Amino acid sequence: MDLPIADAHRAAIRSIERVVAESAPPHDPDAARRGITTMLEGGSVLALTGAGISTDSGIPDYRGPNGSLRSHRPMTFQEFKHDSGARQRYWARSFVGWRRMSVSEPNEGHRLVAALQQAGFLNGVVTQNVDSLHRRAGSTGVLPLHGDLDEVKCLNCGFVENRVDLDRRLVEANPGYLERIVVDPGSVNPDGDITLSEEQIVDFTMVGCLSCGSIELKPDVVYFGENVPAERKTTLKGLEEDSRGLLVIGSSLAVMSGYKLVRCRPAGGHHQRRPQPWRRQGRLEMAHPGHPCLAGTSRCLGTRSTALGHQGISGSAVSPGPSPGPPASRFHCG
Repeated sequence: MDLPIADAHRAAIRSIERVVAESAPPHDPDAARRGITTMLEGGSVLALTGAGISTDSGIPDYRGPNGSLRSHRPMTFQEFKHDSGARQRYWARSFVGWRRMSVSEPNEGHRLVAALQQAGFLNGVVTQNVDSLHRRAGSTGVLPLHGDLDEVKCLNCGFVENRVDLDRRLVEANPGYLERIVVDPGSVNPDGDITLSEEQIVDFTMVGCLSCGSIELKPDVVYFGENVPAERKTTLKGLEEDSRGLLVIGSSLAVMSGYKLVRCRPAGGHHQRRPQPWRRQGRLEMAHPGHPCLAGTSRCLGTRSTALGHQGISGSAVSPGPSPGPPASRFHCG
């Protein structure tokens, strides 16, 4: 790699290695539930979800207690784009891992988010995940901040192909390949690939772009070391401006694209910052899948809307302030 590319790769590695530890003891689930319920009742809440919401669908997260980063480092964009061997490795591993990703189903967390949106409590859903499970659960207008594994884009000509169609071509080009590999279903990584031996990687045959024939095909997702496309940033900004609160579910916010939502934005100078709407009002709630407080929130809200007959996500509420009203409180449910 030349120097700028190598620098970008190293920056991506630093992002991958960033770990966010718990900084507050757990709070009472009832207090967290009340905070989340109060915010949702006010409406115009933007939901941001991370890998933690999909773990109950069999897709591991990166930074959780059993996260894939403990045994697997994702490929950076610089590696994928500038190293043909890295692309061969990715597609061989992804070809096998796709068996698991393609059959993953939405869980109660995804369905709860969809129900909250349909009942009018959420004005948008933004996800850092690339698994399409929010859309399949019934959420509408989902903004996949990091893209979607369902599409593949040619780096040479820009042609886009559906992943299911590409998979059919890969199966035809690799007769008997899948049958020769024994896979542990629990070993699929959040980015959809699985560890293979070097011999298995070399034995894999990649197919070319349907438009130009190039084998430089890339899943239409944002890799570490790659920027979120400008049009998605514009869409996110609009959702941000239209929201009075932010509900974060299943994300450590260790990745900058999500973290930017909860920090103040520049307001004209390097040292001047304009608070987000939810910071001005003290309305940031953070939820962790697997805890009873958000399930309780859904039941509480369900008394006001029959659309909310769901349970399954739960979490912590964090209201960091400053707020124009009483001092904001902070909740955390582990």
